[in-house]
Amino acid sequence: MSEPSIFTRILTGDIPGEILLETERVFALRDINPQAPMHLLVIPKTEQYRDVTELAVGDPGLLAEMVAAAKRLADEHANGEYRLIFNNGAGAGQSVFHVHAHVLGDIEENKLVGF
Repeated sequence: MSEPSIFTRILTGDIPGEILLETERVFALRDINPQAPMHLLVIPKTEQYRDVTELAVGDPGLLAEMVAAAKRLADEHANGEYRLIFNNGAGAGQSVFHVHAHVLGDIEENKLVGF
């Protein structure tokens, strides 16, 4: 059995973290290494899916909930405008293999944020 992900440990209170939004199946918090003035993470409560491809095949409804949560956060924190990023695999920058979405906002004009 593998160890719980850092996200699960934050959700259960084992590691401190400010949860900004929580629903029955997803939660959101600030990224600890922000790449934009608003950089939030939307995370499913289940560790069942390692990446967005697995999630899209296994539970497209949960993926839709993540996107809806990203929109809600952007409405609250960035005038409804945001960039939504899923890193899929280590070579693409994924470092935690518990699917999560990066929600970035207030990005400087003409600056493409990448990591």
